[in-house]
Amino acid sequence: MTEPAALPDVAAGFGAGVESGDPRPDLTGSTEMRRLHPLTPLLKSWFVVAAGIGYLWTQLTGLVEGQLFGSGFSDAGDGGAPISIWAALFVAALVGALAYGYLYWRFTRYGIVGNVLQVQTGVLFRQSRQVKLDRLQAVDVVRPLIARIAGLAELRLEVAGGGSSEAPLAYLSLPGARQLRAELLARAAGLDAATPEAPERPLVRVPTGQLALGSVLSGTTLALVVVGIGLAAAAAITGTTAFLVPFIPALLGLAVAAVRQFVTNYGFTVAEAPDGLRIKKGLLDTRAQTVPPGRVQAVRVSQPLLWRPLDLVRLDVNVAGYAADNEAESEKTSVLLPVGRRAVAYDLLLTRVLPGVRAGELELVPAPARAGRLRPVGWRYLAAGASGSVFATREGWVRRQLVLMPHAKPQSMRITQGPLQRRLRLASVGLDTTKGPVSVLALHRDAGAARAMLDHEVSLERDARIAAAPDRWETSGRRSPGPREPLRQTDPADALDEPAEATQTAAVEQLGGSPGGVERA
Repeated sequence: MTEPAALPDVAAGFGAGVESGDPRPDLTGSTEMRRLHPLTPLLKSWFVVAAGIGYLWTQLTGLVEGQLFGSGFSDAGDGGAPISIWAALFVAALVGALAYGYLYWRFTRYGIVGNVLQVQTGVLFRQSRQVKLDRLQAVDVVRPLIARIAGLAELRLEVAGGGSSEAPLAYLSLPGARQLRAELLARAAGLDAATPEAPERPLVRVPTGQLALGSVLSGTTLALVVVGIGLAAAAAITGTTAFLVPFIPALLGLAVAAVRQFVTNYGFTVAEAPDGLRIKKGLLDTRAQTVPPGRVQAVRVSQPLLWRPLDLVRLDVNVAGYAADNEAESEKTSVLLPVGRRAVAYDLLLTRVLPGVRAGELELVPAPARAGRLRPVGWRYLAAGASGSVFATREGWVRRQLVLMPHAKPQSMRITQGPLQRRLRLASVGLDTTKGPVSVLALHRDAGAARAMLDHEVSLERDARIAAAPDRWETSGRRSPGPREPLRQTDPADALDEPAEATQTAAVEQLGGSPGGVERA
């Protein structure tokens, strides 16, 4: 096969294409186009191999049982086409998958020119994708199970404004992926391309037992147990199990969600480095990602009902560049702490992504008493307001949530008011952020107070953006604590609980109102 011709807009500035699939490319100071790892075709077609082997195995075991026990099992299997035909189809599919994988590997190249990563792809329709390094939001090293077996890794690039990973490189050798990631981050930070990856200092490690306990006590597992007990009781009373069939998919979905939380976050560790917080996790598929503090748009602290006696919380974040389309993807990219002690979450992690914020000392304004007509259960836990450098909201009776957004991060702000809210003179204030699991919404505020809250936040947002320094890799602006520096401990118990009277008064004065204008239970 002849060498693929370079695209016109890519050929300039690149050396001649290399013929070897060097598993450990050295891009330092080089603009040479490189190929992916030579095992890429095999990994791209592994699912065809697995499906074919699985089917042939079931047919062959049935044939052997027929010969041993005389069950009349023939080469035609279960009455369909003979096994030989299925074997021929499997071989043809395997050859086709391997051929496509080879062409994908043959026509895929990547290289760095100046401040741009260029990736050439396409078998029939050629594409050239250019990723500006100064727009990089994250560079993750992802290792699916099949890649881990082969000793390979995938590099995923998240850029500002992207809806999905930009120009993912699958697959590279693990040393090659780490080397390329270090170079991309160095160039994005304006450093020399040969600058090695900055060292890190471990911060948090989630024990396996604590992760399992958190999964068992989560709302998903609780719902699974309650539904299961209810269905078992109904089956015992009626004496039949036929009605259980429609509920099986729902039960399986709940079970998969509960197991996925454990598998995805297994071995969860957080380390601090100059470029942000580095997270490593995964039981089957492993992921190494970096969360730059300057690009965290919003943080959510949540606490399910059964976690309260143990004082456990969970931290989720919206990070610029990550666009999770579903809960499963969000579990992979937007979790800062799957489960941990509240003091650990606040003192070790929250203060690093939101410097200067003390979650236990926030001053929030409660919702008026008439909000109970729209939310009879849990309205007492509704509170919101600007406190310090963040806008915060609190809600939840069964699952308590505290949401924090820096004043400089809202992309837009709004006031919404439904028909029932208009009748009760209530309104909700929303702050829109980048796509992610965290949403910022102050529910059921007094209509006048909602307008004052929005105007005040607009002013704070303007001032915060003027004072904010530009976000750039390796320049988070926060000094990493020394290895012997003691951690500052505080009592963070106030954040998820109902605010005290003095806190309510101070928060009302902050918005320019008067304590008498806030209704309380």
